[in-house]
Amino acid sequence: MSTSNNNNNNANNSNTRQIPLVCPGHTRPLAELQFLSPPNEPHRTFLVSACHDKMPMIRDAVSGDWIGTWAGHKGAVWSTKLDPQGYLAATASGDFTVKVWDAVTGKELFTFPHGHIVKTVDFSKDSKRLATGGHEGILRVFDLEKGAKATETVMEFPLHRCQGGATEEGGQKVNITKCLWLDETLVMAAGSDGKISVWNTAATADADTTACVCTLQVPAEVRDMEITEFQNDKTILTVASGETVSFFQLERGTERVLLKGTLVRQHKMPIHFREEGGASLHPEKGDRFVAGGSDLWVRVFDFDSGKELECHRGHHGPIRCVRYSPDGKTYATGSEDGTIRIWKTDPFSVMSQDKE
Repeated sequence: MSTSNNNNNNANNSNTRQIPLVCPGHTRPLAELQFLSPPNEPHRTFLVSACHDKMPMIRDAVSGDWIGTWAGHKGAVWSTKLDPQGYLAATASGDFTVKVWDAVTGKELFTFPHGHIVKTVDFSKDSKRLATGGHEGILRVFDLEKGAKATETVMEFPLHRCQGGATEEGGQKVNITKCLWLDETLVMAAGSDGKISVWNTAATADADTTACVCTLQVPAEVRDMEITEFQNDKTILTVASGETVSFFQLERGTERVLLKGTLVRQHKMPIHFREEGGASLHPEKGDRFVAGGSDLWVRVFDFDSGKELECHRGHHGPIRCVRYSPDGKTYATGSEDGTIRIWKTDPFSVMSQDKE
């Protein structure tokens, strides 16, 4: 493990200072951000945001211009995701529901009731399934091809059964904080106990004790989780928890079953992720990552050493979520101050090109 010193000298260095693009519109703390470049519109990128103001939004990721709002929740929205094609949107809320929307028209398509606050939602790679999780401590998978009747085919995976298959009596309930799909059948669920479980949803029909194919461990409750797939077939899982950012290399077997997750880097941060915050790995080079959490600063770190490369201030509240854009040229941060700010990864090379 390497340790990054809390050195704000970089923030005062004119070579790294920049003014971000400010995206107003929300009125409460941000909870989650996602970029997406749809296959049918490869030259356009969208940015969706979840917020405690109950009003998840979609905007143009380059200009920051507002496009639309999915209005209908009665509680804070903790997670907002577009499906890989960009036709559907899903939102998870503190009103104990998950809603699926037509991402183009904004029409509400389905509402899936839950028994408690829902903190996370994600679409499978083929857009046919939707995974959800939250304070119930149960990972649910909905078959979207069955529409509103998908509630009848919910698959429930108590997170604590992943080790040996037995439920521990009297054990503390584990909340699910994040879920992510690796493909059409493998889904990851991260818990408040620092465990990340990988479930093979195709195996649950035979034996639910064999559905968990891998378990990873980080030092504290998982606050953020991101999967980055590189062109060399390398897949990296980025996890923000406690005071660390951890990176796991994910390796599959011959039948696309995840066999192993190897911890390749783990860096202690000058901030903590106990309340909110997150980290995002550069999607093209993988040589740096951006992180934000318990203070007002947005920091960029070297992937290998954990050394702080940049430190920016622009928000007026702690950082709640961060994400790189698909091409890695920008990254977005959401804050407790209710704003989204879009930063350039290399603003000075862009300025040089403009002068030429």
